[in-house]
Amino acid sequence: MEFYQVKYFLALCETLNFTRAAEKCNVSQPSLTRAIQGLEGELGGPLFHRERQRTHLTELGRLMQPYFTQMYEQSQAARTLAKSFVKLEDATLKIGVMCTISPAMLWELIALFQERHPGVEVEVLDSAGHALNDMLLAGDIEVAIYGLPEGIDERFHAMALFRERFVIAVAPTHRFATQDAVYCKDLHQERYVNRANCEFLLHARNILREMGVQVNMVLRSDRDDWVQAMILAGLGFGFFPEYCVTMPGLVTKPLIEPEITRTICLVSVRGRPHSPAVGAFVRQVRSHSWPEGGISLPPKAAERLPPG
Repeated sequence: MEFYQVKYFLALCETLNFTRAAEKCNVSQPSLTRAIQGLEGELGGPLFHRERQRTHLTELGRLMQPYFTQMYEQSQAARTLAKSFVKLEDATLKIGVMCTISPAMLWELIALFQERHPGVEVEVLDSAGHALNDMLLAGDIEVAIYGLPEGIDERFHAMALFRERFVIAVAPTHRFATQDAVYCKDLHQERYVNRANCEFLLHARNILREMGVQVNMVLRSDRDDWVQAMILAGLGFGFFPEYCVTMPGLVTKPLIEPEITRTICLVSVRGRPHSPAVGAFVRQVRSHSWPEGGISLPPKAAERLPPG
């Protein structure tokens, strides 16, 4: 059974006239007649009674009509949906974003993308970095923006977007506030307010441990606004990516010797076909103006995403 046969059948149901049905379908009457005869052959019986003055449905024809109508309508709906999808109309793009990335780093990118592609609904899903790996592999999101201490593994394509230093955040009354920078060794026995969602916490802790530096954790929270508020209240210092300190009044100082940085990447699953919406987003990312100081990952860790 071919789709055009269903179309011709429904046109004949509507007109009950072979000549008018052929005109409606823009085909010759013999072509339409052969298509109906072929359909009748497949179904095992006549669909129409053909009389000199009139044509009408047989019992088999009346039985088949609602099924063919539903088939035709669903096919048309599928074609319309597919065309909208390709043209980025009524499409959805699910982007995973690491919860420790400041919205200030991405709002302009997403706003410009939505302005240029108003038919795409952007859904931003906030999660921890390692959880985004699992969400990408499961297909829950199409692309993700994040960075991990160990880098991006070989299951994924990654494109570096920007590099971010880690800084020490303190209240204006803290002794670090008057320094040009904070040395890692300066943190020994200092009171520390911990960000529970920090992907680089263990990495930084190992660096400090090798130096013999120990900090005195006084508070721990998975909410950055609480952590920043407690630091401003004088409870201790915080360890932050430089673009994530947003509370007015906090003082930030570079952490040095050694400096700790993270590279934020646009990540997708290697070898997986991507939707037109993903392609458009990749193009937007490539043309976006990222902060100065962004770096490229080594070739093995930073392969390009598929062309947009």
